[in-house]
Amino acid sequence: MNTNAKAQGHNYTLPIIMMFLLFFIISFVTGLQNPMAEILKGQFSLTNAQAQLANGAVFLAYLFMGVPAGRMLERIGYKKTALTALVIGFVGVLILYLAGRIESFYLYLLGAFISGFSMCLLNAVVNPMLSVLGSEEGANQRLNFGGALNSLGGTLAPVLGGLVLGNVASPRIADANPLLYLSMGIFLLVFIVLNTVKIPEPHIIEASTEKGKNSPLSFRHFIMGMVAIFLYVGVEVSISNTTLNYLINGLNFDQGAAGSIVGTYWLLMLVGRLLGGALGKTFSSKQMLTTVSLGAIAFLIISISIGTESMAQVPAFSSATLSFVMTPVPVSILLIILCGLFLSVMWPAIFNLATHGLGKYTAQGSGLFMMMVFGGGVLPYIQGYLVDRTQSYASSYWLPVVAMGYILFYALAGSKNVNKDIKVD
Repeated sequence: MNTNAKAQGHNYTLPIIMMFLLFFIISFVTGLQNPMAEILKGQFSLTNAQAQLANGAVFLAYLFMGVPAGRMLERIGYKKTALTALVIGFVGVLILYLAGRIESFYLYLLGAFISGFSMCLLNAVVNPMLSVLGSEEGANQRLNFGGALNSLGGTLAPVLGGLVLGNVASPRIADANPLLYLSMGIFLLVFIVLNTVKIPEPHIIEASTEKGKNSPLSFRHFIMGMVAIFLYVGVEVSISNTTLNYLINGLNFDQGAAGSIVGTYWLLMLVGRLLGGALGKTFSSKQMLTTVSLGAIAFLIISISIGTESMAQVPAFSSATLSFVMTPVPVSILLIILCGLFLSVMWPAIFNLATHGLGKYTAQGSGLFMMMVFGGGVLPYIQGYLVDRTQSYASSYWLPVVAMGYILFYALAGSKNVNKDIKVD
């Protein structure tokens, strides 16, 4: 299969821009569950673990929709799959809005679950598309730049959540309506734009429909990559959600300041992905994943060990003054936030390592990969449970440390393709 766009005389600039925009939507809508968890916890008197159920509902959808997403790519193509996902996403957020109107936690969970279907479909579209729209050697770079837009969406979600909810004493779902209106507007806008853009359907989709005795699961490095992506997404979401709860409930920060500090975590992911995009042709996915895994492990262990006495001044949003002011924050928290730099390049690195050498099985593999995004619902729940049981936020971060240890192992050894005898063209 030849995926070199220039060699084929194609200009894929506009389709790539559309994929970048979809990356933004995925993170923004998913990130809304971060500030919403605190609302649900107060409004419905939930535990830390229960407050993560809405986040879990979003990611539970990935478990059910991963394989169908791959089949949709094969049968109706990337563009129709993306348009379908945008409609589903609009409906999901609309249900979240209605849940606020009637104050129903269970209806909210349903809306989060339906939104998750949309996120899964969009993820299944953007990752393989950015891999094949252009030269093979530029795939890592394109995925990192797309990831930067993904981080921007993740940055804005908690920051806007803090801005909208910071001055509300006991916020309820309905108080977050501006965020829900914005989400529905984004879905509608992108649907209109994407519907007018021609999205090429690469040969990879045609090839993947061929029947055979093998599948992506025939490759050991792909299976181990599925575990790695499960843990990575779980850590990415868990650090964000747990740290927000840590700041508000453990360290008595107000919603606005806590939201802006957690927003910095996502902002650092944006910076890291921009750097990853710039360095994507200089360093391999294996080199990147090895380096950042070691960095994340080191920062998390130091954070757990030093406690919260050492402080540093950082700019944080004040709900009282509606401005950013210098705020004392524990150094241990800053080390956790700085992990955003390390986590930023893990998704494209793991995706590239896991799908390398799959050939015609890549589209199907992308659907299976999306199933494992379910980790974003599992690890935050487990970490919330650990906080409830131990009454210690700091010690709960040993869970991300263990997960990062596996990802380091995958980078060093598990990513090697030992099934090169399987025909993939």
